[in-house]
Amino acid sequence: MTSAEIFDRGYRRFEGTRGGRGSAMRSVVWYTTKSILGLGRKARHKVFPVIVAVIAFLPAIIFLGMAILIGDLLEGELRPEYWELFGFSFMAFLVFTTMVAPEAIVRDRRDGMLPLYLSTPLTKVTYLISKGTAVIATMMIIVLGPSLLALVGFTVQGMGPDGFGTWIETLAKLVLAAFTIVVVLGAVALGAASLTDRRAFASVAVVMVLLGLSFFVEVMVNGVDAPETLRLIDPLNLPFEVAPRLFDAKSEPFVEVSTSLVLLGNLGWVVAGVGTLAASYRRLGAV
Repeated sequence: MTSAEIFDRGYRRFEGTRGGRGSAMRSVVWYTTKSILGLGRKARHKVFPVIVAVIAFLPAIIFLGMAILIGDLLEGELRPEYWELFGFSFMAFLVFTTMVAPEAIVRDRRDGMLPLYLSTPLTKVTYLISKGTAVIATMMIIVLGPSLLALVGFTVQGMGPDGFGTWIETLAKLVLAAFTIVVVLGAVALGAASLTDRRAFASVAVVMVLLGLSFFVEVMVNGVDAPETLRLIDPLNLPFEVAPRLFDAKSEPFVEVSTSLVLLGNLGWVVAGVGTLAASYRRLGAV
């Protein structure tokens, strides 16, 4: 038989460093980002992030390879505009939005971690802000990365924008375009995913909103001659229209839609996504 000992230590105050709410938010952002990317988790959780990264960066890498091998020919019609690279990586963004991003909030609800988060200095609102920040930061890598790689690569090859000022302007436009895409798609993804605590169901919900409305708009506009402004309720293609507008261009489907309406439509989808997210968590007692 082993003897047990009881030590009466009494009550002791916590003597460590108290990081406060800001520290708690940074921790949530960091660990959520790791979870989205599958870092520190089993191999199966890394599959989708790796697939998304390959699909996203492959077009930019191909064009850079062509710039090195046949630079003179690429200066002509073969070379895409910088904003067109967002479209080449469209499938990667779709996979990330539907399959990876919902994991940021669904996992906590499925595992019952939400009450534990709210027992920390985090408030109900700062929890959602932290989660949204992690999704936006992670998506920016996928969305902005290929265009930034192309900009730097073409510049090294002597095919970039003329002059330092023009280069900075081009970079700023790409960052703003990427940020718009990320915020709109992220808001829609988190809003739709907040309606369930199952990852598969969350992905289905996101697909139904993005692809369902996009298909509906195409049928209505091209099939029954509905007004072109109906494209404003297409959350899948609308965010990508901001990029060409920043470069004084228009994509074919949105030729008849004004820039002000494009911006207003994107803002509307952000409000709708964030509103759905807040309403869903309010019913859970989380907002």
